[in-house]
Amino acid sequence: METQEIRIFRLFNEAINRHDVETLCSFMTPNHTFIDAGGGITTGVETMKKGWEDFFRMFPDYRNEISGYLQDGNIIMAYGRATGTYNGKRGLVLENRITMPAAWKAVIQNGLIREWQVYADWSEGVKIFEEDKRANRPLQ
Repeated sequence: METQEIRIFRLFNEAINRHDVETLCSFMTPNHTFIDAGGGITTGVETMKKGWEDFFRMFPDYRNEISGYLQDGNIIMAYGRATGTYNGKRGLVLENRITMPAAWKAVIQNGLIREWQVYADWSEGVKIFEEDKRANRPLQ
């Protein structure tokens, strides 16, 4: 049986997969904190709105594929993989496709997401960014 906390997590992730920034923001507490895979911290709904918009421009087909959940009270962990194609100089080509194992943590507070943290190995992505920078094709 799906708990309320897992349902909130699932709905938030579905909004990510749809690139629905307005719905993402509606699930955030006013002091929402995002922690990226490198440990960078961003706080606040308006800042995150711009961050998600920029991210979806960089990865227009980005998706989180959840394989399973773990729950400890109001903390939800999920694991699976993240996929997306980097929209760099080479454009949306197979060489810019990133697939990586990933995990996510959400802290639920009063039916909203207070914290969203991503755990992923971006080494494949960094290689793709570097190769794309060296491409002889200008940005469009």
